Amino acid sequence: MAAGPLARRESRRFLLFALPWVIGFVFFSGGPIIASIAISFTQWDLLGTPRWIGLDNYDKLLGDDVFWTALDNTLYFGAGSAVLSVIVNLAMALLLNMRLRGQAIFRTIIYMPSVLSGIATALLWIHVLHPDYGLINHLLGSVGIQGPGWLIDQDWAVPGLILMSVWTTGNAMIIFLAGLQGVPVSLYEAAQLDGAGWWSRFRHVTVPMMSPVIFFNLVVGFIGSLQAFQLILFMTDGAPGNASLVLGLYVYRYAFKFFDMGYASTIAWALFFVVIVFTALQFLLARRWVHYEHR
Repeated sequence: MAAGPLARRESRRFLLFALPWVIGFVFFSGGPIIASIAISFTQWDLLGTPRWIGLDNYDKLLGDDVFWTALDNTLYFGAGSAVLSVIVNLAMALLLNMRLRGQAIFRTIIYMPSVLSGIATALLWIHVLHPDYGLINHLLGSVGIQGPGWLIDQDWAVPGLILMSVWTTGNAMIIFLAGLQGVPVSLYEAAQLDGAGWWSRFRHVTVPMMSPVIFFNLVVGFIGSLQAFQLILFMTDGAPGNASLVLGLYVYRYAFKFFDMGYASTIAWALFFVVIVFTALQFLLARRWVHYEHR
């Protein structure tokens, strides 16, 4: 059946409004993604003509010890950041879900760090994690604990970055808060009538009902952490040694410091496959602990 004049006019308007996004995606996302596949098989310094070298970049990748170090650091940072962010943001959401005076003010204050500039966040945390006068080591010293050399010690550089990453995850807290408000109050009342304490209610009511939201934030947070490089570039630039070097930063080095776009594209595609593999693994494991109401 042929569409009427009104339907055709609405289709044209839809395409007109969608056109800027389509153009932006083709030129700034889809196009570069496809181009990077071809570039990964070449040697190209951005100035000259790309030279086809086949699988040489991938052979180099397999024997690149720095790449494997960066991969270990990336997975370490990604897993630590995602898990710690879920724990902290869920705890904050539970607190902000309580009936308190000034609740909106507290929610705004806690969410504000997530909208700060990345450079401002990096500068702040460089001082917070400073081994001599940093706030964290000062607090540890007040209870008799010698603080580590955050960001300058090879064993503590990545844990310091993991702590920093929690600062900017306010969006996850908002999602947790929305999920908590969707948990039926009747379930808590029934559990309380059965004699369940706060921990039992949290374990047997909150966590199962919130498991889809926890899973979503865990997957999104892990993917985002695997791609992190801006704050790490500014705070440590992979130092000390390569103790805090991650794959995103390694791609940046080869692309814009060494001007080897072919090898940078190869590393980027390796990172892509790492993200795909671990995301698929998370979905497989989710069958064991994520519960949906329709099941």
